[in-house]
Amino acid sequence: MNEHGIAGFRLTEHTWMTELGNWIDAISPDGRRAGALLFDPKIIALPGVRDRVVHVVMTDQRLVLGGLTGLIPVADVVAAGDQVWLLTAQAVSPTLSDLLAGGPIDPPGAASVLVETAQTLIALHAAGVTHGSVHPGTVVITAEGAALLSERGLSDAIRGRVAPRERDAAGWASLARGLAASFGQGRQEAELFERAAVTAGTLGLAAARDMLAGRATGREGLAQAARGRSAFAQSRAYAPPPVLPPRDEGDIVTLLHVPGRSSGPVQFGPGVGTQEQRPETTAERIWRAGRDQAATEHAPGVRLAKASRARRRRTITSAALFAVIMAGAILAWLYAGNTKELAVQSIDVVAPKKTQGCNKAVLITGTVVTNGAAGEITYEWRKNLDKEIVKGTLHTKADQTTYEVPLRWTLQGRSNVKATATLRILTPGPVRSDKASFTYKC
Repeated sequence: MNEHGIAGFRLTEHTWMTELGNWIDAISPDGRRAGALLFDPKIIALPGVRDRVVHVVMTDQRLVLGGLTGLIPVADVVAAGDQVWLLTAQAVSPTLSDLLAGGPIDPPGAASVLVETAQTLIALHAAGVTHGSVHPGTVVITAEGAALLSERGLSDAIRGRVAPRERDAAGWASLARGLAASFGQGRQEAELFERAAVTAGTLGLAAARDMLAGRATGREGLAQAARGRSAFAQSRAYAPPPVLPPRDEGDIVTLLHVPGRSSGPVQFGPGVGTQEQRPETTAERIWRAGRDQAATEHAPGVRLAKASRARRRRTITSAALFAVIMAGAILAWLYAGNTKELAVQSIDVVAPKKTQGCNKAVLITGTVVTNGAAGEITYEWRKNLDKEIVKGTLHTKADQTTYEVPLRWTLQGRSNVKATATLRILTPGPVRSDKASFTYKC
């Protein structure tokens, strides 16, 4: 652990990069396990991004105060000079990615992850918002084995968009398929998770959650796996921070409306008004502790703070010119990075289970799941009872991930046969195929 900190939060040496910036395991002012995200300055400085991030975080705080328990709670968003930090009241490691890197998760634990994340997404959708970036790196496993979602809405905030619910369902389905793949081929649990993934795209997250609810009995195993991967998943809290020598952090300002306070920005340090005399929430307690420590550290260094501000003012003029030059390049980078190439993630073919009678037109349905990019898919249907090949083209739309490709197969004459239809996705590659069979008896 080093001696660096921000707004009373101590920063550790465990850090990792995401599309948003640099995440760091941290310790809150009252000694709790926490997290700190230093936003990528090239992204947070773009017009409107900071305001959208603040709006997203304040929405999350209202949801958490209203009883939603499946999100990582945010303690504050602060600005320190050109830096913008998001501070959480809960540890943000280990993630599901961390656990999978150490080996497969047992089926009961995997089911618990999927059921809890599905329930959180359902609650978010009921509240009129979406997550927008569901993947193993945004699923945090706590010391108690619970699965919490982090980075809710932040990916959409930096891009100025609102993700549809289908994106969340597709992300959850991808989680289910990834966990199923970790079990190994041929296991009954893997087949169940694959069916749940398909159900999420066709019937919705509630139906998919219900398929796995009876198997979600693995919190203890998840807790053990989490404790084995991260010191921040231990059950104990860290000691309160020691009194540090004075140091100049510059002006640290909260960008959020602190609960129970006026609507204007609140500055850490001298000049903060008194709090209303009532029981404090967790967010208020963490905010107050960070404010008090910052005040203690900055009071002896007023001269240093003034000098720091003077240095920053001298750089504003030259930085403004550089920012104008870079703005065009940054915008081009952001929009180019947001353009995805179409990819097929999975296909699933379903045929009737009942025996089909004479001269029946049998409907076979293929479900194609993509990564949500626009493009063109070419495919073909093959039948085992004749040489006919039915070819087709599917035009996909941006932000839609699930498509159905039907085949109507009419059998005639007297026979008792097993008919098998195979769907092959030709482009984009690699070639994928799946098949399903039914019995024809006449």
